[in-house]
Amino acid sequence: MTSNTLLRAARRTFVAGAAALLLGTVAVPAFVTPTMAADGPASVADLAQGLLGAVVNISTSQTVKGTEGPGAAPMPQLPEGSPFQDFFDDFFKNRGGDKDNGSQKVQSLGSGFVIDAEQGIVVTNNHVIADADDIEVNFSDGVTLKATLVGTDTKTDVAVLKVDPKGHKLTAVKFGDSTKMRVGDWVMAIGNPFGLGGTVTVGIVSARNRDINSGPYDDFIQTDAAINRGNSGGPLFNSAGEVIGINTAIISPSGGSIGIGFSIPSQLASGVVEQLRQYGETRRGWLGVRIQPVTDDIAESLGMATAKGALVAGVIKGGPVDNGTIQAGDVIIKFDGKDIHEMRDLPRVVAESPVGKAVDVLIVRKGVEQTVKVTLGRLEDSEKLASGENGNTDQDKGDKAPAVSTASVLGMTVGELNDDTRKKFSIAADVSGVVITDVAKDSAAAERGIQPGEVITEIAQESVATPKDVMDRIGALKEQGRKNALLMLASKTGELRFVTIRMD
Repeated sequence: MTSNTLLRAARRTFVAGAAALLLGTVAVPAFVTPTMAADGPASVADLAQGLLGAVVNISTSQTVKGTEGPGAAPMPQLPEGSPFQDFFDDFFKNRGGDKDNGSQKVQSLGSGFVIDAEQGIVVTNNHVIADADDIEVNFSDGVTLKATLVGTDTKTDVAVLKVDPKGHKLTAVKFGDSTKMRVGDWVMAIGNPFGLGGTVTVGIVSARNRDINSGPYDDFIQTDAAINRGNSGGPLFNSAGEVIGINTAIISPSGGSIGIGFSIPSQLASGVVEQLRQYGETRRGWLGVRIQPVTDDIAESLGMATAKGALVAGVIKGGPVDNGTIQAGDVIIKFDGKDIHEMRDLPRVVAESPVGKAVDVLIVRKGVEQTVKVTLGRLEDSEKLASGENGNTDQDKGDKAPAVSTASVLGMTVGELNDDTRKKFSIAADVSGVVITDVAKDSAAAERGIQPGEVITEIAQESVATPKDVMDRIGALKEQGRKNALLMLASKTGELRFVTIRMD
């Protein structure tokens, strides 16, 4: 048999096999069988059809004055005596609207969804309706209803609206459990991108627990379901048709979807929505501590095997734990049964807890784990206390203070904290410790951002009162083989922070 004959026979065999495969007469090996996730159906038409009626378009209008509007054009600056001056004066000063105040209407569009058909409750983003004079809710069948604002929360960017349920037969959706969503799960977004109402897009959960620095409780769901301008406030559904997120933000150099969108998880949003419905405002739990991250250096200084939790840098006077229950230097690793892996976990977990609830807090204090019980205050009350803690931070620039006994350690010059040094550095009367009078350039202390006028209150969780105390503590740490010294520093107004300094 010639080579050409063999080639023709091989071709016939391949074509016959491919035809049999397409007709289903030949079994396909398991390793080439196409698969599809159980909750990723071939079509989402039935699911979308049942949800479209509950998703609404939010239309707002705001009255602004003349050039204060977002779309206002600035008056061109022409050379003095220009022949075009009269033309530009007529165009820019007399165009459109009331000549007296130049006011104009600015409109914007967003999305939302109904969660209570009987009460007419609609959820959206705060930034969709912020500063609006009029809010209208447009339904998928063309009906438009006026909406009133029930409450907003800028920290999570959530807003609750109310429409008259008698004005239209409403369809509602309910919140699902966002904690059950896994990376790779199918999700569907419905909204009003670029004013194109009723738009459905499908994708997956791309990531969880995203921090995009938009607020103190960032815990976003990242998705590649297309989200564009106008989708804000719209729902992100799971495969059961439950809302597991509120579409809020995108990353896009062009302004359009590039497959990186973010949604507020329902676990966070549902509690905020309930409080806004009930009180018209949020009522978050408050622990009353200042915290900072636990770095590897700090963990080593505290005798912790791994860097985790939130380090308490200070306790707020008058706060819930201003009774010694929790102290500066403690590391919170579990709150009310929930692990605190990193600093940003704690504010969110505390805020989600009810005001007045007694909770167990697992802390590490001087290398030993222990559980303390605390009763939470209300976060909104902390603003009143914070306003009373502000002090004068201007440094006195008068005559030099008389010389005091000093010591040089770790690139710092430290001295006694007395009336003269308090006056020189404007240090509050209730701050105690050893004052830092100078920091050597390029020293380990300078690398950590330590400044003259700060006060060392503790070293390795033991208080210091004199320059000799500082020298003794550093010497003791070196004898113990420690590589870093953990310092608690107080600012001129008494705010505390922890810093580790290399001792090599």
